[in-house]
Amino acid sequence: MTTNEFFGKSIFLSNWFSILLVTCVAVLLRCLVAKFDVAKYLWGHNNEEFVSDLTNNSKGDCEEYLSALPEVEHVPYFGATITLPGGSKQFYEMANNRHSVRAFKPHPIPAFDVIENCILAAGCAPSGAHTEPWTFCVISNKDFKHRIRHIVEREEEINYAQRMSKQWRSDLRPLKTNHVKSYLTDAPYLILVFKQVYGFTKSGKRKQHYYNEISVSIAVGILLCALQAAGVSSLVTTPLNCGAALCRLLKRPINEKLLVLMPIGYPSDNCLIPNFKRKELKDIIFVN
Repeated sequence: MTTNEFFGKSIFLSNWFSILLVTCVAVLLRCLVAKFDVAKYLWGHNNEEFVSDLTNNSKGDCEEYLSALPEVEHVPYFGATITLPGGSKQFYEMANNRHSVRAFKPHPIPAFDVIENCILAAGCAPSGAHTEPWTFCVISNKDFKHRIRHIVEREEEINYAQRMSKQWRSDLRPLKTNHVKSYLTDAPYLILVFKQVYGFTKSGKRKQHYYNEISVSIAVGILLCALQAAGVSSLVTTPLNCGAALCRLLKRPINEKLLVLMPIGYPSDNCLIPNFKRKELKDIIFVN
């Protein structure tokens, strides 16, 4: 075999330009990930596990960082002092009595101080590094509710027609849902819960919000229970592809992203819910 034949048949040499290009791109991406923490954005803002401090560490390990929280004294805590008369069994019965409602009556309207107390309870949720990365927008204005419904129904029509898989639509069929969301205008209140991807210190410096989606999700769970305790029904919705438009409508800052949209109120007189059975304890618990 001649030298020319050898070089001509070599896969690596005949494709040297493509291999060089791919290698350069890989090295460039690696540098970007290390320098600018691009991994967090490639795999989603919600994966705080990917949060990197490589950029800050380049300044030197000896630099002392200031805490975003004030340095306060710790005080004694002796456990729960306010409990339900029936304890855990009563709480389970209350939670088990809660169901998602898609048909609301416009009147009577829950007292606003009840809604405020429920949101205060949600604001007691634990959060990563006590960042409290949540904002609760309460909408009762009819015009805003109609505009929200228009945004959601416009996207949901596309979702049901194009974006959702056949399996997804089949799984939703027992719920008898479609792109029409009359509950968005029938319910007396809409609560839009936003996660703050990052926050700001009092000096205006940007601060990290660790595990912001997990923290806000816990707050939503507490909110659902608080509303149920107050006798107010609710529905958790996650309108696909509507977050950006709803953020603009409500003029939310750039650091906030919509997590859930919750219509709340009292069920209509003809409200129907699917008669689903919840998993039994043996199906959801593992004891060792």
